[in-house]
This record gives sequence, C-alpha cells and structure tokens, in this order.
Amino acid sequence: MNLKSALDADGLPGRQIRRRHQPDLPECVLVLADVHEADGYPTNWPDDPVGWLSEPSLLAAWVAESDEQIMGHIGLCRGEEGDAAPDLWSRRAGLGAEMTAVVSRLFVAPAARGSGIGARLVAQAVREARERGLHPVLDVVASDTTAVALYERLGWSLLATVEQQWEPAQTVTVHCYEAPA
Repeated sequence: MNLKSALDADGLPGRQIRRRHQPDLPECVLVLADVHEADGYPTNWPDDPVGWLSEPSLLAAWVAESDEQIMGHIGLCRGEEGDAAPDLWSRRAGLGAEMTAVVSRLFVAPAARGSGIGARLVAQAVREARERGLHPVLDVVASDTTAVALYERLGWSLLATVEQQWEPAQTVTVHCYEAPA
C-alpha cells in the first residue's frame, strides 16, 4: 500500500476506505452487532449476517479502517423487487430502474461516530455508482433519524416516504432518497 492510500481525506495516517474482502466479513458482523445493540440497525437482526452483508445483488462493498480495525461498512447493489427508491427515481427520471444503484448496508462503529467515516463511505459508493453510469438511490427507515440527518446533510433529495411490508406482521415506513446531481 502506498502512503496516499493509507491516508484519509485529512491526511491522517492509519485511516482508509478500501474494498471489502471476504476475510473482512467476520469483523464486519462484530461491528454490525455493536451498531444493532446501540441503535437497533438493522431493524431486524438477520439470521445470516454474513449473507445479509453479501446480498446477491451486491455490486461492490467497502470498509473503513482505522489502524487495521474495521470501523464502518457500505454496499452498492442493484435494485431488487420491493426496493421503492429505484422505482420512484425511474418514474421521475423517465429512465429504467436498471439505471440505478442502491446504496445499502451503511453502518459505522459507535466508537467512530462523528469522525466523517459515514460521509466518506457514502461518497465512495456514489463515486462507484457514477463510474458505472448508474444513479445512486437509497431507502432508510424513517425512525433512523441519525441516518436521515446524514443523507440530508450530504444533499440527498427525498423522493417519497412509503410504507413497506417487510414481514407478514411488520410494516415499516421508509424514506426514499436520490443522490445529489
């Protein structure tokens, strides 16, 4: 690794955003468990957390590292059936939903919050989507006010707020966003 890739946006050594690799998944699950305990994200703890992080529609995923410890994660996926944001953007833009990429599975370790890791991970996913010629969109549970505040601070535009049926007895309100132009 060269010096530039080992520095974060502020030039601080030991911090980086890099592609996630298969051996990172156990540590990612541990960080996700900390986030779930602190914030309730994900809303429903997955039966297979590794599978949840490696969903079939995954295009790419990244981790934020600080001194070789994973501090955050983000994924970029193709939209799947039931994803509201790609369909909403598609109708608004007059283009097919296949022209979108869904930013997903963003989480930052509670101990690393406020350091800009979340914003840097989002920027990486947006950059990758645009390099692929895709428009970034996302869904976020409306009750996750911290995530909503992050996306709005980064200039994401609300497409709509919708109700989604996640399980037979669980309806969830989600905000659907698109990345700034």
